[in-house]
Amino acid sequence: MSKLKSRYKVVIYDCDGVILDSMESNYIFYNRVMEFLGRGEIDRDDREAKRVLHTYSFNNVMEYFFADDLRREEAFQFAKTIHYRDLMPFMKMEDGFVSALDQLKGHTSLAICTNRATSMEMIIEDFGLTGYFEYIMTAAQVTNPKPHPEPLLKVLKHFGVEPDEALFIGDGEVDMQAAQGAGVPFISYKSDLPGLARIEHHSEIVRHVFSPV
Repeated sequence: MSKLKSRYKVVIYDCDGVILDSMESNYIFYNRVMEFLGRGEIDRDDREAKRVLHTYSFNNVMEYFFADDLRREEAFQFAKTIHYRDLMPFMKMEDGFVSALDQLKGHTSLAICTNRATSMEMIIEDFGLTGYFEYIMTAAQVTNPKPHPEPLLKVLKHFGVEPDEALFIGDGEVDMQAAQGAGVPFISYKSDLPGLARIEHHSEIVRHVFSPV
């Protein structure tokens, strides 16, 4: 990469659906809450439910499924007892992700902007990602999680960069909307969302980040 220069000062990644394939673990998590309440499992053919549980923050997902349930507060409390490491066996890292990080590291700053609230430190450790990311923004650190631009704006502020000096890679509509709100160029990963580009594999990100010098 010595003859290449990064077009961006910061490359920012969403977590679920971009770094990790966590769909199965998400179903397991929220179905445990359903079981606790004596309700049936989430319909896996329900595309809207799938979109919500895969992309929104914990509080927003819980409100979506349980806002009108008389045992709403019990559901929230029970959900908080489910430990991340019980779900880890059902997650896997997206192919080529670490290889892409190895090519980017040292040429641009790397960050994460996720609607996860409490498990990112364990994910970084358990999946061997320690040392790659200079900053991690979670839903627990903001008043308004994605799709609000607040998380991305805080990432920009941390690095002291302008919106067009950063690149955000996400897979959900909430990612795209947050990027649009913050004015950050957006790349869509394994989805048909509009953006600067659409990629199907992490190896593709390199050609969008680097330019010859």
